Amino acid sequence: MPIVNLHLIAGLSLDQKRTLVAEITHILARVTGAKPERTHILIQEVADEAWGLEGRLVLDRRAQPPKGADL
Repeated sequence: MPIVNLHLIAGLSLDQKRTLVAEITHILARVTGAKPERTHILIQEVADEAWGLEGRLVLDRRAQPPKGADL
């Protein structure tokens, strides 16, 4: 029984989540032979103020590009 746990920055639409679940389930079935009815996909959304990347919060990265970045 595959269990896939996705941690994503919040903001995907319901349709995007449906597509992710369907596509990941399909890939697991094709590659590993896992039964779709036994495949679990968990989507955990994290707020951008609770996610860090390269030493900065994603919230801050979105508000202010790094120095030297093309605008």
